[in-house]
Amino acid sequence: MQELTHYINGEHVKGTSGRFADVYNPATGEVQAKCPLASTAEMEKAVEIAAAAQPAWAATNPQRRARVMMKFVALLNRDMDKLAEALSREHGKTLPDAAGDVQRGLEVVEYCIGAPQMLKGEFTDSAGPGIDMYSMRQALGVTAGITPFNFPAMIPMWMFAPAIACGNAFILKPSERDPSVPLMLAELMEEAGLPKGILQVVNGDKEAVDAILYNDTIQSVGFVGSTPIAEYIYGTGCSQGKRVQCFGGAKNHMIIMPDADMDQAADALVGAGYGAAGERCMAISVAVPVGEETADRLIEKLVPRVEALKVGPYTAGNDVDYGPVVTGAAKQNILNLVQSGIDQGAKLVVDGRDFSLQGYEEGFFVGAHLFDNVTKDMDIYKKEIFGPVLSTVRAQTYEEAIGLAMDHEYGNGTAIFTRDGDTARDFANRINIGMVGVNVPIPVPLAYHTFGGWKKSAFGDLNQHGPDAFKFYTRTKTITARWPSGIKEGGEFSIPVME
Repeated sequence: MQELTHYINGEHVKGTSGRFADVYNPATGEVQAKCPLASTAEMEKAVEIAAAAQPAWAATNPQRRARVMMKFVALLNRDMDKLAEALSREHGKTLPDAAGDVQRGLEVVEYCIGAPQMLKGEFTDSAGPGIDMYSMRQALGVTAGITPFNFPAMIPMWMFAPAIACGNAFILKPSERDPSVPLMLAELMEEAGLPKGILQVVNGDKEAVDAILYNDTIQSVGFVGSTPIAEYIYGTGCSQGKRVQCFGGAKNHMIIMPDADMDQAADALVGAGYGAAGERCMAISVAVPVGEETADRLIEKLVPRVEALKVGPYTAGNDVDYGPVVTGAAKQNILNLVQSGIDQGAKLVVDGRDFSLQGYEEGFFVGAHLFDNVTKDMDIYKKEIFGPVLSTVRAQTYEEAIGLAMDHEYGNGTAIFTRDGDTARDFANRINIGMVGVNVPIPVPLAYHTFGGWKKSAFGDLNQHGPDAFKFYTRTKTITARWPSGIKEGGEFSIPVME
């Protein structure tokens, strides 16, 4: 049994709390490692080391910090296959999907190479008589991030890359379900030239989270996970005077208009709904066809595609569509919600409840499910399932369809499929959701734009990555300077007299 570690001050350090979490192989259901869960004292020690290392890093000029990011990008590309395999082994997603997880984090690191440009301040000459005024962006100090199991490479890099590029130290508390890749990333950052103590990985559970929230040295906290925990971290962190950004749950709708290319829409729904076994905060989990004829055509297209999905372990090759979910508890929660949909009157068009994979009967595999005639009072509509389950809610009009997405408590992402520009523009302008796709099923912005939802999907004033990240991880200081006049005229050689 492998015993994992923390990564503190440039070294792998064994846990001392005596508490561990099981790390499963989701494909087999076997425990493959145990992850140490840090005590408050262990977290405080890591923060103390970070605080000692951070001032020298902040004093390093931005261009030299950017060069560390350049080297880190090269190392990520060098070790891409190794990182993807480690990620798949603990999370269960396919190798191409795992490599995509790393790649989307890498792209944010590439953006952070532009830190010297992003950190430039402003200057006003002669703001008043003999007065100049200027501003500068300065690092916060020690920052922290609490990241989820579903993207163990991407989301840590979304947080620590801009934080470190801005001159901060960073404490990463990754998910205890798949902690190996975050530990590998910390090693690579130091291989790229990052000083020891600037990026540290401390594994843990709620005790470690609370140790972050109540530590006075830590100046900011980022979080991605469920909405109840996001609300807790946001409320607690803010009450402790920290800068906090939290991203929670989602229930993403895709509206299909009668004029949409139905094959394109069906292909998009299958990829967006079932990719990564539905364990994505940007997964499309609700299809909203407008009109009965549109709904019938869509279901006709979807059924054979969903039934043909290939489910298996990442070791089965790159033609596997999705793998297992992360734990047995996650599997059971999905199946309970599927049963609630049946009990509450939804029509289960594709039934994956009896799915079993020969040789992997103990794995956490969940068959693909497709519901039709779902209504907004059902649990499968209201709750985030986080599994391979797609619900179809039939809308009679465009206004009814857009109203479904706007009235839902979550507002992470949404999409519309249509050939009509006027409809698309109206949808994009009116919808109260943070990320919008037009004929794009998963509208995750590229690294130089920002990522963030609305409503109960996000808490805080700034989004992740892009320009907002450099605002979040710095404070602006404004200086007003006046210099005495007359010195430039030189010395006086005559005897001063009173005039």
